[in-house]
Amino acid sequence: MNITIISIPKVEDYRGNLAIIEKEVVPFEIKRVYYLFDIPSTAHRGGHSHIDQLELLVALSGSFEVVLKDGITEQTVTLNKPDKGLLINKNIWRELGNFSSGSVCLVLASDVFKEEDYIRDYDSFLNYVNL
Repeated sequence: MNITIISIPKVEDYRGNLAIIEKEVVPFEIKRVYYLFDIPSTAHRGGHSHIDQLELLVALSGSFEVVLKDGITEQTVTLNKPDKGLLINKNIWRELGNFSSGSVCLVLASDVFKEEDYIRDYDSFLNYVNL
């Protein structure tokens, strides 16, 4: 599956750690940044794929699971460290769930919001990737 866990450089200090996301860390130009927060533990987010956009997801606080599907295989990744990011390439279906209390999901995206880049129906996604 076309996903990668990216290590985000950090500076460890007895006063607290500092994580640094610079252009050398993210393999695309960042055009949009948003974050999910105050998510009920029973809520599900995502439920879509992107045609062209790439995203890097980081659990800034707490934890959550990301279920990834390419139409053939399925993989679940738990994000729970603010110095690890999940790079999701295009044409990967994603569903986020099992949010812990106080979790915050940061998303760095390779493009601005464009509704036409989203595939929001799983059967349409399978048809798009020719499965």
